[in-house]
Amino acid sequence: DSTSDLNKHKPWIESSYHGVITENSDVVLLDPPLVALDKDAPVPYAGEICGFHVHGLSAPFEAVVLNRTSGEGRLRARGPIDCERQREFTFIIQARDCGTGPEGHGEKRSHKAVVHVEVGDVNEFSPVFGQLEYHGSVTEGKVYDSILQVQASDQDCSPQYSQICNYQITSQDTAFAIDRNGNIRNTASLNFDKKSHYKIHVTAFDCGQKRAAQDAVVHIHVQPICKPGWQGWSKLIDYEPGTGSKLLFPKMHLETCVGWVSWIRTTVELETSGAGRGCDRQSHSERALQKLCGASSGSTDLLPAPSGVFNWTATLVADGGRDSDLSYRFDGRQAAKIPDWVVPQNLTDQFTITTWMKHGPSPGQRAEKETLLCNSDKTEMNRHHYSLYVHNCRLVFLLRTDYTQTDSFRPAEFHWKLEQICDKEWHYYVISVDFPVVTLYVDGVTYDPYLVTDDWPIHSSQIDLQLTVGACWQGMVNNGHKKTTKTTGFGYFRGSLSGLTIRSGKIASQKIISCLQTCKEGLDITSPESLRQRIKFHLNPAQSLVVMEGEDLEQMNAALRKVSYINSRQFPTKGARHLRISTAVQCFGEDVCISVPDIEAVVMVMQPSEPRIIITGAEHLTVPASNLALGLSLFRDLHIISALKEIAHNLDYCDIMVLGEELRAGLESLELHHSALLGKHLEYANSSTGMSIYGVDSISHYTEVIRQVRYQSRQAVDSVRTFRLTCSELNGRYTSDQYMLQVNILHGEEAFEHVNHAMAPPKYMQIIHPTVTESNSYSLGE
Repeated sequence: DSTSDLNKHKPWIESSYHGVITENSDVVLLDPPLVALDKDAPVPYAGEICGFHVHGLSAPFEAVVLNRTSGEGRLRARGPIDCERQREFTFIIQARDCGTGPEGHGEKRSHKAVVHVEVGDVNEFSPVFGQLEYHGSVTEGKVYDSILQVQASDQDCSPQYSQICNYQITSQDTAFAIDRNGNIRNTASLNFDKKSHYKIHVTAFDCGQKRAAQDAVVHIHVQPICKPGWQGWSKLIDYEPGTGSKLLFPKMHLETCVGWVSWIRTTVELETSGAGRGCDRQSHSERALQKLCGASSGSTDLLPAPSGVFNWTATLVADGGRDSDLSYRFDGRQAAKIPDWVVPQNLTDQFTITTWMKHGPSPGQRAEKETLLCNSDKTEMNRHHYSLYVHNCRLVFLLRTDYTQTDSFRPAEFHWKLEQICDKEWHYYVISVDFPVVTLYVDGVTYDPYLVTDDWPIHSSQIDLQLTVGACWQGMVNNGHKKTTKTTGFGYFRGSLSGLTIRSGKIASQKIISCLQTCKEGLDITSPESLRQRIKFHLNPAQSLVVMEGEDLEQMNAALRKVSYINSRQFPTKGARHLRISTAVQCFGEDVCISVPDIEAVVMVMQPSEPRIIITGAEHLTVPASNLALGLSLFRDLHIISALKEIAHNLDYCDIMVLGEELRAGLESLELHHSALLGKHLEYANSSTGMSIYGVDSISHYTEVIRQVRYQSRQAVDSVRTFRLTCSELNGRYTSDQYMLQVNILHGEEAFEHVNHAMAPPKYMQIIHPTVTESNSYSLGE
């Protein structure tokens, strides 16, 4: 066969090839290179290579001949190769020669060789996290090796590009770190109170350093360690005046963090010293209060609100501002001389002095005597008949009896030494004299003197006495050519006083004394009967302290939720009252198993709506002088109105002042028939400058009484007299507007004409006929 003679040999190729192609390119790098050899060379055609055949199910490759003579070929991809779809290909390749001539007749094929092609990876894909959000939690105070693990994956096909080589936290300044396996740990212990939730961003890198396109967000929640303590209470509690009792801790409960407890004691303490004299009390004058508390009347107020005829306190320094109770501050320079007409004259072996006092230790080395009250001679002798003073934080009461009563040595000085005298807090002092015994009550508790010294009685003399508050009065005589009397005060008081009164007779009972100093604000327990069985509780008399004890935690929680604050005063002092709650807990078989921190809260008493007292009535009266001898009712059509209608108001004094010249003694006066006061809690004082009506009583009672005040003039000289009326509530804390009344007095001729014209304007009728009886149909809001 000639053909086979011409083409004796088949081509030869290696038995196997290993190739690599980079994805998305078409070049395959083969090892060894693709070369076919034919022993027929250099015979044309028979010794040349004409082609390579690729066999294999859908192998996406083709081979081309680069040089027929040398037999070099190239393997290439027919289309894009995607490593992620297929990472490697295995197929068969064969070479063929060119046969015997240009038509390729008589061609021969080589044996079949195996080609193994691996697809080289390109780092196309970035890492992707399994979740976009992760949550982990830690307990405060602990440091963890791993809180949680984040994981990212990568779709590239090769280990180099599909493996995650690194994780990184991208948030700034976190207390966390992450390792190359995605474990997140905290680098410092965390504190729930400082921060309870952290949000951090994390990214991942594959081993080709390609970064995740989207960060993962990791939430780390800090769990508080169970700390024993009260929960569910608020630090600030507003109290609206007039709302009665307000629960302080309606949702409070105790977290003990242990199983059972065997015993709990809770103490709630109310600190009210911000308000007035240690707490909100009745703000009527001490005198009025003694009457309200059931003491017999007849007490003299030595430090009243300055008004009308009670004007000797006008030069003193009032303390505490308008919202508080009336008190006076003495700094060692002020004193008040009590007018003779005020001083009680009939003090016998039984009398009582009461006062509120706030006093601190004296500055300086040698403490001086500091006088609260002193009754001494006005001139020459300077003898002290009775006095009350503080010396070196001791309270001393001096009482000298008259020679007429006895000529023997008698107790004269009574000394008490008490911490309260110098603790800079308000205390209530009652000195009850039942000679020769003197008893001191401080805040309702009795104290006997630690020292009583005797003295001779003093000889009675005709010298006038001077009663002074805040110092002692001393009269001195200069015996020169002229006899002159100079007076000075000494032993000045430093501290604050309020409600200083003196009365003849004893205050009947301890009950009245506790009524006088009782607080109008305090703690309260709503429906305590529901607690009786399981919780023992104690409320101190001042209602500033509640102590509760019990064995059951839930019962204790329920009991504490019933503790309330109440302020029954009509116009309380606004501002903060501090609360403190302390707790002791025992567990079974142990003394104290957990300690519960004290808590502090504030009751904020809001500004009360303030009363306005409005006085209306005629502003001018015109009257013939002759009618004044009978007396003219000045305030016949008076109305006193309170702008706060919903509350029943009491006034505590009204002053009628004479403006201009004082009333002329024996010729002019203001008159009030005693019968006008019957059945009322009112008294009055009269002088040439006006009249004061006082006592805690209703607006309608005051109105009735003032309508009956008459101006009498036996010999009218003036043509005009002007009067001013003001009223006060709560001891001068709220005062009315000033009501002015002008009386025009007609003399001789004009009076006659006036009467003839009187029929025309009827408003004069009631004025010229003062005998018209006043009907009491008008009464206001009792």
